[in-house]
Amino acid sequence: MSRAAVIIAAGGAGRRMGGVRKQYLELAGVPVLARALRPFLDHPAVEWVVVALPAEDAADPPAWLTALDPRIRIVAGGVERTHSVRNALDAVPPEADVVLVHDAARPLVTLDVVDRTFAAASRGLAAIPGVPPVDTIKVVDRDGLVRGTPERASLRSAQTPQAFPRALLVEAHRRAAEEGLTATDDAALVERYGGDVVVVQGSPENLKVTGPLDLLVAEAILRRRGP
Repeated sequence: MSRAAVIIAAGGAGRRMGGVRKQYLELAGVPVLARALRPFLDHPAVEWVVVALPAEDAADPPAWLTALDPRIRIVAGGVERTHSVRNALDAVPPEADVVLVHDAARPLVTLDVVDRTFAAASRGLAAIPGVPPVDTIKVVDRDGLVRGTPERASLRSAQTPQAFPRALLVEAHRRAAEEGLTATDDAALVERYGGDVVVVQGSPENLKVTGPLDLLVAEAILRRRGP
């Protein structure tokens, strides 16, 4: 089995939550970040976990986080998500075959989604989970005028974890750093430099907590899942 390292991007400042860092908010009594970590800590291939926190938090991390699992290492994040992932990637040992990158703000990810992306990356592919959008998508210009309506069947909403052969991800970030580029996800960097990315089945429940409404939805999903 391939040896996996996990990067958790948890460097957000919570601007869309009114300055509250959502990675520390609790869902049913458990921090969002802890819930995001659980499936990876349960995966048999995961040997290393690197969590990128805001710089001030990395200097004095929450006690519950440092006590959670001995595989966890904490690094300081950067200004943008890409910088945080890059800092964490520098802490991934070369022995790792696969690197999975996950947003701390996705606390409802399940082990089966993790395993699907890991399995694809173990075969040498870059892989992301995705789901078909339920809304019609419009392309608009800066003035808000519609300039196109993509065929919905060809679209997917990208989620995390995104999984990559380590060498592929390292090279994409190296080139992006040279060009001063950032991206909203790591697959976009791999795509930019000619890498193929496959979409595997994600889950509608693998939502990203970005605002108060998302917390309510996440709590409802947890209640339905039960203990």
